[in-house]
Amino acid sequence: MNLASADLHPGELAVAAVRSLIPYVPGKPIGELEREYGLHDVAKLASNENPWGPSVRAVSAMQQALNDIWLYPDGSGHDLRLALARHLQVDAACITLGNGSNELLVLLAEAFLTPAHNAVYSQYAFSIYPLVVQATGAEGRVAPALPIDDSMPLGHDLEAMAARADGRTRLIFIANPNNPTGTWLDPAALRRFIGQAGADSIVVLDEAYFEYAQAQGGTDGVAWLGEFPHLVVLRTFSKAYGLAGARVGYAVSHPEVAEVLNRLRMAFNVNSIALAGAAAALADAPHMQRCVAATHAELAPLRRSLEALGLKTIPSAANFLLVHFGAHAAQVYDQLLRQGMIVRPVTAYALPEYLRISVGTPAQNQRLLQLLAALRPGAM
Repeated sequence: MNLASADLHPGELAVAAVRSLIPYVPGKPIGELEREYGLHDVAKLASNENPWGPSVRAVSAMQQALNDIWLYPDGSGHDLRLALARHLQVDAACITLGNGSNELLVLLAEAFLTPAHNAVYSQYAFSIYPLVVQATGAEGRVAPALPIDDSMPLGHDLEAMAARADGRTRLIFIANPNNPTGTWLDPAALRRFIGQAGADSIVVLDEAYFEYAQAQGGTDGVAWLGEFPHLVVLRTFSKAYGLAGARVGYAVSHPEVAEVLNRLRMAFNVNSIALAGAAAALADAPHMQRCVAATHAELAPLRRSLEALGLKTIPSAANFLLVHFGAHAAQVYDQLLRQGMIVRPVTAYALPEYLRISVGTPAQNQRLLQLLAALRPGAM
């Protein structure tokens, strides 16, 4: 049987909206770079991971969970949902667990969008937003970002977003802080925007970097849920809690919204090892807080050092920096790769002159700065 026959095109049976999708491309894995260039001691500052790793208690809980790996996980995630409910001071009926917060974005789109509706998001917002919207056949409405000379350059322009919403708008995506820019929103302005959004629109407040922003006095969207029943807050264990590989995220919303999402959510979408690790990580708040503090201790000096090299950076309330390298950004990325340093190109965000750089350990950050300083003249 010749499965590659030119007469066979089963992919064309997929719906048009899915066939035209351009897949999300994650940061380059360490193993892939080691295989390509025969390198060792590769440093990855591309995916905004916590370089200090998870809590020892979380690792121990995941190892213990292996003893029961022959059993299916708790499909409702009962223990983790109760722990989150206590932590957030909400009812457990408000919580939906996801295979990372990305899955929850997919569920929200599937639940609330059709080709007759539209969704609004900012120009340089997280690239998963347009993907989940397009997959449903709904219209994506992109609001221009704030100009580069604004105090929050390339950030969300809430007035522009409000202007693009209408009676057909079902989802409004807001990332606070935003990835890949690191920018954030004034709490009063954000609260006003949510209050003015139509009652027939769901405002999705993506707080994947909440713990980093909170340490700087950032917004806590969960505190507004009682006031705004059309608000959904997304968070994750992938960043500050250091569990990116476990894939655990959660949505906090009005119970009616959570009930809808849980209808769509596949049973066992979060595995038993991840459930155990997330619950233990949540219980070890001091570890997470130390990681956040260590990141903030590195963020400001790293930004100053990059600026001293003549590189412009965007203000960030997260654990990464968006750095302007100009026309040579792709060349700088490639040269860093060859030296065993992975950062993140953001050409897919229509930002070809920038690279996104995660804050690493002191040694990783110093290595990055040394490599950048050693680049041949004219490369930056």
